[in-house]
Amino acid sequence: MFIERRLNRSNNVIELWSCQWENTKGSPAKKVYLKKICDEQQIRYDADDALSEKVAICWASGRTLGNIAVQSPTLLGHFPEREGSDATLPCDLGDAGKFQNGVARLWCRTHQTHWGTKADLESYEQQGEMRCANWAQPMNYVVEPLTIDLDDYAAVGIWCSMPAALSTVEIKPRPPKIHVHVRKNANDEKKVVDQDYNAVSLRYRTNSGMFDSEEITRVNITPPAAFDFVYALESSQEMSCISCSKCGYPHLDLADFARKPHRKHFCGNCGRDSTWSRDPIVSTPLKPLHDRVSTDSNIRTPERTLNLDTYPGCSYTVWASTPAIVWTASRPQEFGIHVHMHDGSKRVVDDTFGEVILKGVPLERSELITAMIDRSIV
Repeated sequence: MFIERRLNRSNNVIELWSCQWENTKGSPAKKVYLKKICDEQQIRYDADDALSEKVAICWASGRTLGNIAVQSPTLLGHFPEREGSDATLPCDLGDAGKFQNGVARLWCRTHQTHWGTKADLESYEQQGEMRCANWAQPMNYVVEPLTIDLDDYAAVGIWCSMPAALSTVEIKPRPPKIHVHVRKNANDEKKVVDQDYNAVSLRYRTNSGMFDSEEITRVNITPPAAFDFVYALESSQEMSCISCSKCGYPHLDLADFARKPHRKHFCGNCGRDSTWSRDPIVSTPLKPLHDRVSTDSNIRTPERTLNLDTYPGCSYTVWASTPAIVWTASRPQEFGIHVHMHDGSKRVVDDTFGEVILKGVPLERSELITAMIDRSIV
């Protein structure tokens, strides 16, 4: 059994049918159309529909490729809570050309795998439902995530939040999160937003030229994408963002594909692998976002020094500060070591330092960032 495209001349819609060859003795083999599977879906990105007031952003752990986030209003109603990691979502299948043997194939944007193998067809015959091989994989999700219009605020800072490097209390490994600072006015001391989120959506002007497709007016930031962006920065990987030569959608490398620059890129939106970059790169839509919206790309190391040894009895937690994914403030970022210190329940230190001393020895930022990466579950 195999899949074939078939034109329905009554409405000019291309349909996908399951077929088989019928061999009659003494006659040429004949192709028999057994059952219509579905109309061929054309992959498209509709910003108005896909990111409405009730959008859900979803992502899977451990993926090596994907969209910047899987999203669709049709997914609403499949989530048990506002946020979670246990959603089983319907497949979102669209035309993806053919397998190497010439058999037609579909691509599941939700679960990032092709459909149309012999096992897929057998499952379809048994279950009566088109399901890709990854259909049962639990997905992370956020319904109605924090949405920030970058033109509405004077200062927006977004970082990948990872577990601490050092602390007087136990540091438990956890998935990365998205830390957000928002100030309405540039000189405001108080932040409108200052906390971690599991996913955020950013809206920007369509004339910024950020992506090849002008239909894309938002970028969704998920933990895997944020983590791999910072990892690439910290390891000095060559980063850019290449658009699919077939559907024009920006390409996102994750996990293993984000660890080593490469030239051939597999599209998580349409399932094609026909896009090549001129040079080996790690591709992520967060790169043009980072480059285009930053108003001050300078980074400075603060001259402040903190000696933890001079605070006996106080508890502390230490992070290596990381470069912001988004930085729209009109001042340089501070790059160093960030410390929270408490005297009982009172926070006595919350700042970034150029040097932090513990047991008479300055802490090494490279060792701190390695510890944070190692504790991050992605």
